[in-house]
Amino acid sequence: MGYKPRIVDEDRAPDDTEPDDTSILDENEGSIIASLISQLRVGMDLHKVTFPTFVLEPRSMLERITDFMSHPDLLFGAENCDDPEERFIRVLQYYLAGWHIKPKGVKKPYNPVLGEFFRCRYDYPDGSRGFYIAEQVSHHPPVSAFYYVSPQNKVCVIGELRPKSKFLGNSVSTTMEGENRVYLLGRPEDKEYVISMPNMYARGILWGKMVLELGDSCVVKNDQTGHYADIQFKTKGYFSGTYNAVAGRIRRGATDIGEISGKWSATMEYKNAKGEKRVLFDAQKDGQNVAPKWVAPEDEQESNESRRLWTRLTRAIVAKDMDAATEAKTAVEESQREARRKMEERGEVHVPRFFHLKDARWVPKISLPSDPQEAMQAVEKFIWPTLPPSYAQ
Repeated sequence: MGYKPRIVDEDRAPDDTEPDDTSILDENEGSIIASLISQLRVGMDLHKVTFPTFVLEPRSMLERITDFMSHPDLLFGAENCDDPEERFIRVLQYYLAGWHIKPKGVKKPYNPVLGEFFRCRYDYPDGSRGFYIAEQVSHHPPVSAFYYVSPQNKVCVIGELRPKSKFLGNSVSTTMEGENRVYLLGRPEDKEYVISMPNMYARGILWGKMVLELGDSCVVKNDQTGHYADIQFKTKGYFSGTYNAVAGRIRRGATDIGEISGKWSATMEYKNAKGEKRVLFDAQKDGQNVAPKWVAPEDEQESNESRRLWTRLTRAIVAKDMDAATEAKTAVEESQREARRKMEERGEVHVPRFFHLKDARWVPKISLPSDPQEAMQAVEKFIWPTLPPSYAQ
């Protein structure tokens, strides 16, 4: 029995989903998916599988990571909280607030190529600034390293992501290995808050409606203060449950001190051991208050900066020209393969520009001065050795 493409007029989104979490394919797209799936086997690693361009979000994974820097005010000032539980809650807020930002439908960002990087700057209302740099530091396995810092606000985030996708039959799973490490620079005694990632599932790729879900558990912990959160991103059951639900328990040592509940696409609450509740994040109310980022115009970017590197693909996707998009994507990937081949012929090994391995973790090649103003200047010089002409001082 052959695959039957989904027809728009006959479809509607599954009950209880967010409108932006679902995709309905037309006949042409359905036929392409059918052709792709005919090549797959259950359990297959999808790293080398080329997905059709209509399932791509028009930005690189290196830029998509900035979603977690969209609500920095949730972290700013956390070092002034004397209660370690409150500091831990503030870190949880920052993390949970990053999930509501997503493209419409079931989309995946571009897979970054080796040596690709994305950099930007944030200008906050109080005159302070934040800086972000991400780089694809490895191709096999794919690893994206990232670094965010706002010296004046005493916040730093360092991490790496190692996504692994597998075909599971009627769904595709992406295991998000790696971690975020949050540092409150005004509380050096806290050292690091370590955060893992949930997995992602694209459901209904063979039958039903395509739905994007976050699933399984992640951990937020601070070994210095003893705080630990086990957060469950719940996928909807076949007969029961709801989409986008999140729940978790927070402990200090062996003692439960609170719990989290809600939906990551709507409102999440924290209830402490006394039964007192507070809203951690309300995506409907505060989701639009995203910190804008400054990115240099493409003509001022280097050739392997994300937006310039993928500009033809992005333009084609926005124009919904699938043929041009496929051609543009193939051109970048072929160029990358050729560059790797020549490097191997010369016996060379790729050396990342902004990051290096230290104790099995990718960290930025910079030591931050303790003075906030000096630190800001050092970070600017690290990320932009030569400032672009449009870089506003």
